[in-house]
Order: sequence, then structure tokens, then C-alpha cells
Amino acid sequence: MATVTSPGTRIVEETEIEPQKPYHLILLDDDSHTYDYVVRMLQRIFGYSREKGFAIACMVDSAGQAILMTGAHAEVETKQAQIHAFGADPLMAESAGSMSAIIEPAA
Repeated sequence: MATVTSPGTRIVEETEIEPQKPYHLILLDDDSHTYDYVVRMLQRIFGYSREKGFAIACMVDSAGQAILMTGAHAEVETKQAQIHAFGADPLMAESAGSMSAIIEPAA
């Protein structure tokens, strides 16, 4: 006797999950922090090498800003908070606080 099988039905639920949009964390230039401060901050917060930190410091100084990272909004916000909490530059008497960083959607 032959076994008869019928095709099964498979239900696939479609969800409308959009991938998270990326965001840039952008460090802004100011005149209240030294290159050494920027390099040290980037090493501690991001684990960047001294050379990469110096290159970013040069970019911030010449262009007025530099993208530090691109990632999910929550991740970028965490790093922004760390920058804003890093404190004043001990090498400059006029340094009253941390550097500023902004978050913008990546295009």
C-alpha cells in the first residue's frame, strides 16, 4: 500500500523590524583643550592608539570637527556621555570642562 502525504502548510509571519539607523558621534573643536588632552581622552574612551588620537586631534583643529565613531544610537550616546564627563584639561588654566560632542544621523 502506498503512503500518501499531503503538502504541509507553513505560516511565515512577517514583522516590520527595521534595522537601526546609524549615527555619527562628532567631536567639536574648541580652544580650551590641548592636543594631549584629546589624545588621552580618545585613548581612554575609545581605546584608540596615540597616533590615531593625534590624527583626530589634528582633524578637529583644522576642520572644526571630526567623526569619532558611527554606530547605534544607544552606543553613540554612551560614548558622548563619557566625553562630556571626562573633565577639564589640567594643562590649560582656562579649561573649565570637558569637550563637546554631538550626535547626528549618518547619511
